[in-house]
Amino acid sequence: MALISGESMKRGEVWVARLNPNKGAELGKLRPVIILQDDAILACGLTTVLVVPLTTQFRPKFAPLRIEITARDRLKKTCYAAVEQARAIDSSRFGDGPLTMLTVEEMRAIEKSLKAMMGLL
Repeated sequence: MALISGESMKRGEVWVARLNPNKGAELGKLRPVIILQDDAILACGLTTVLVVPLTTQFRPKFAPLRIEITARDRLKKTCYAAVEQARAIDSSRFGDGPLTMLTVEEMRAIEKSLKAMMGLL
């Protein structure tokens, strides 16, 4: 895994991250993640980055929390943003990217789902 500077990342991009070791029900493995953090905060040198992991598995009971991200560019499979798994990870966990950039509509859907998760709606 390459060490990536937050300055090269942008909010809404999809990057590959190593999420192991994971605990319990946390998503692990090497997988794509969406960068949630604001660009200005990414550029300030913070060593952690707020992300939402992607999964190819859709579970109907999690439908309101799983936002579909269609395959395009270097994201080879249609995935689902696992909004309930949002977390901060160390910048040393990042590798390849960006694979793609989310659309405005996809980011709005993720933001709405995050607000619901935090009771902000």
